[in-house]
Amino acid sequence: MATSTPTRDTYAPPPRGSKQTPARRQKWRSRLWRFDDKASPYAYIAPFFLVFGAFGLYPLIYTGWIALHRVEMTGLDQMQWVGWENFSKILHDSEFWTAVGNTFLIGVMSTVPQLLVALGLAHLLNYKLRASTFWRTIILTPYATSVASAALVFALVFRADGGLLNWALHFIGLGHTNWANGQWTSKIAISVIVIWRWTGYNTLIYLAAMQAVPTDLYEAASIDGASRWQQFRKVTIPSLRPTILFTIVISTIGSMQLFGEPLLLEGGRLGAIGGNENQYETLSIYLYNYGWNLGHLGPAAAVAWAMLVLLLLIAAINWLISRFVRKSAA
Repeated sequence: MATSTPTRDTYAPPPRGSKQTPARRQKWRSRLWRFDDKASPYAYIAPFFLVFGAFGLYPLIYTGWIALHRVEMTGLDQMQWVGWENFSKILHDSEFWTAVGNTFLIGVMSTVPQLLVALGLAHLLNYKLRASTFWRTIILTPYATSVASAALVFALVFRADGGLLNWALHFIGLGHTNWANGQWTSKIAISVIVIWRWTGYNTLIYLAAMQAVPTDLYEAASIDGASRWQQFRKVTIPSLRPTILFTIVISTIGSMQLFGEPLLLEGGRLGAIGGNENQYETLSIYLYNYGWNLGHLGPAAAVAWAMLVLLLLIAAINWLISRFVRKSAA
């Protein structure tokens, strides 16, 4: 039987041991390497964007969609388009502006002393102290304490009837103070809780930034005759300017989200309104009242977006201030 010889167009696998097989393998490995080099970074960051999209971006967009509808807690599947009515409703509500004012005042009253104390403590811890790790751990302990535990303890401290602080004031003859029901005393009480809890956290941030300052700067200032205080003002503070701006932004965001402290100061009960006259009602408490006490999710979503806009405005102001400070320093 005659066999046909393979023509030029007929496929014939290369014989074993041929030089074409290693060449093809090398070419395939090169393609895989180039693909891996280009695709690996995207694969590494993909989990973050997936989680952010599922738990950050999607809720944000859906909250904006709810803000344009009339939605009740008892009928989540019944949405009625109202446009900007929810935003108009909260902007014309005097209680909303009361909450904005309370949030701003409590934020200033808690942030300014907090950062100043943290800066001073970090400056002390920056020196060579015995058992420095112990002191740093002690300072960070309030941050590790839960909001509920801290607020409940301070609620007992600031309690009008039998509170520890009123007992101390009565002991030294300063009388009795109803901390939770006063316009300013309630804000002071909440600010004290915030200062106590977050000072240690900011202290360690400042301490890490101080330890990154070159020692040559302090040695040069010491040779020039600068005292410790002058070194702190002329060397430490300018070197910590970006870190200070960062802590200001973070503390501002935390102040806008203040919820647990005013809620638990009122006892943590359902239906809390931030005081009998809304004297310490923050924006988060105002949102909570609309969404969970009244069950109106549309205005509550509008409040959430209003808080986002306020945060963006504050961030823009901080950015302008930092830019001005950098130009003036240059």
